[in-house]
Amino acid sequence: MKIAIFSNDKPKSRTFQRRLRRELYRLGKFELTSHDPDIVITVGGDGTLLSAFHRYAHQIDHIRFIGVHTGHLGFYTDWRDYELPELVEALAKDSGQSVSYPLLDVTIQYFDQSKEHYIALNESTIRRVNKTMKTDIYIRDELFESFRGDGLCISTPTGSTAYSKSLGGAVLHPRLKALQMTEIASINNRLFRTLSSPIVIAPDEYITLRPDAQEDYILTIDSFTHRERPIAAVTFRIADEAIHFARYRHMHFWDRVEDAFIGSKQLHSKRGPQG
Repeated sequence: MKIAIFSNDKPKSRTFQRRLRRELYRLGKFELTSHDPDIVITVGGDGTLLSAFHRYAHQIDHIRFIGVHTGHLGFYTDWRDYELPELVEALAKDSGQSVSYPLLDVTIQYFDQSKEHYIALNESTIRRVNKTMKTDIYIRDELFESFRGDGLCISTPTGSTAYSKSLGGAVLHPRLKALQMTEIASINNRLFRTLSSPIVIAPDEYITLRPDAQEDYILTIDSFTHRERPIAAVTFRIADEAIHFARYRHMHFWDRVEDAFIGSKQLHSKRGPQG
């Protein structure tokens, strides 16, 4: 089995990376390589895993990811840096087990008729720099509304816990093959009207944005910014591809949500049982 280790530059992550390499070399069962790996182990946090995902996006049909967090537990990181022996043991007993989550397919059409295609793990956003963004929103080629505001965010279920949530979007379980669109500071008055609510669309539907002809749109794909030619349309749909995680132990999604945003269980454990 070929394994790639992808780490951020923080000292704690680099230390763990070196220790992990030594242990995997010692076992003699794995080939450590960055070329065409079977498993990609990321060391850092969710941002590190996002970077690794985009580096290997063209190979995700046969790659499984494992996330190791050197800070607090993240949504994409199943392991902590102090669990090195347990992780190595799980790798040694690997039987190909995995869990898959949906991705966002983004197709950009420019006014010169050229197109670009991307996939996103979390979300894609579009906005203008200093002025109101105006765009018609189509669902399955039917006009849904004409939007005016700062911008729009289209997210995957796993991305629903990221930027979309801060915009007031719902948290979607990653087993749902659905996309969510949330508004960024929409304008609603007697002249302009939007639904002014997040919407979730079904797997066989897609969203197309046709913004007014301007040159100052900023389009993001996860944490990467695209600012190139004038955009004629952007279409978002559930991707044919999916991301696969080597899941060696069950970690309930709602436990991750509770730990990240509420923390009541951890607080209760510190206080102890109440008499």
